[in-house]
Amino acid sequence: MTDLYEVTYDEIKHLVSERALEGETMLLNMGPQHPSTHGVLRLLLELDGERVINCIPDIGFLHTGIEKNMEAKTYMKAEVMTDRLDYLNTMGNNLAYCMAVEKLAELDVPPRAQAIRVILAELQRIASHLVWLGTGALDLGATSPFLYCFREREQILDIFELVSGQRMMTTYIRPGGLWRDVPAEFEEAVRAFIDIFPRRVDEYEALLKRNPILLDRMLGIGVLTKEQALNIGATGPVLRASGVAWDLRKTRPYMGYEQYDFDIPVQEAGDVYARFLVRIHEMRESLKIVRQALDRLPMGPVRSNNRKYVPPPRSEIGESMEALIHHFKLWTEGFTLPKGAIYSAVESPRGELGVYLESDGGNKPYRIHWRTPSFDNLQTLTVIGSGHLVADLIAIIGSVDIVLGDVDR
Repeated sequence: MTDLYEVTYDEIKHLVSERALEGETMLLNMGPQHPSTHGVLRLLLELDGERVINCIPDIGFLHTGIEKNMEAKTYMKAEVMTDRLDYLNTMGNNLAYCMAVEKLAELDVPPRAQAIRVILAELQRIASHLVWLGTGALDLGATSPFLYCFREREQILDIFELVSGQRMMTTYIRPGGLWRDVPAEFEEAVRAFIDIFPRRVDEYEALLKRNPILLDRMLGIGVLTKEQALNIGATGPVLRASGVAWDLRKTRPYMGYEQYDFDIPVQEAGDVYARFLVRIHEMRESLKIVRQALDRLPMGPVRSNNRKYVPPPRSEIGESMEALIHHFKLWTEGFTLPKGAIYSAVESPRGELGVYLESDGGNKPYRIHWRTPSFDNLQTLTVIGSGHLVADLIAIIGSVDIVLGDVDR
């Protein structure tokens, strides 16, 4: 046991202050899990009484090896694993990976598929923010918003199930388009949601925005300055709440986002309350995008006609031996991509979600690496957690909105 303690001491002595080494402050484990992290995280806290002097995140408890596992599978089969990264952004994960494959293969995506991808990605953003809002409010003692937020999230998951057969792990977006076209009930289901949701967002905001107890827990807590956010590499709502209007849908448009009229919500304060306001406004902006995409949804195919990468329609398999053979070969041998490397990124609910994909000309990725926003945003805890009470850390962690599946890859 002595050796174990010595190793632990050696590992942390360069991270904590001299006061901790002299016994004037206390070292405390927070974790290795907490509900507001959506996973398993350990925080090593140095405390002076109940005030945090230092906050050191310790990750790795949820490591899945997804990147290396994807490299052992064909390009089509590897996509299934993308759903398991940020499991609150499965459509967005699918989209980021498929865009990388399409970029390397120079594979076209039909306009109808692009519009449906945008609708589903924005619905996924709203669903993710609903989980954040409901669980974040619950961590601070507000129980009603949790029930209300999950009520609306159920509607979105019902839409996902309608189009893909699955509520969360959809793998619906495929290289070259979609798995299949949306059913006839899709538009009615989406319009029913976007008609009711604006009133519901107003209810959430009315419940929380001026609640004096929650204001005490959020205003001036966990302040991240613009310079700190940029130096750490934070993205998404965390960065925008610190005054930086950076959103890949505007700065580097993809999937036709340049066609849509929407704003980038920005706050200057950089505290827990600012991050709350940014996400509330983002849900409204996502609704605007969904409504525009639905109004202009074009008719036509939802999959590329490039049969080198895209399986034939299911309707052809029972009528054409060539189609059956083609389908069989794609799902057993897979397709090959030209030699090369690319980086492709999308704006996930948590920030920049990027895929580095390298091909050696074979039917499996030679190298795949994910740039996940939760990993970078997690580093802010060391900066914004110090100087606050232990109880404030709960609000701070929730406001950063990390998903550990997005961190431990």
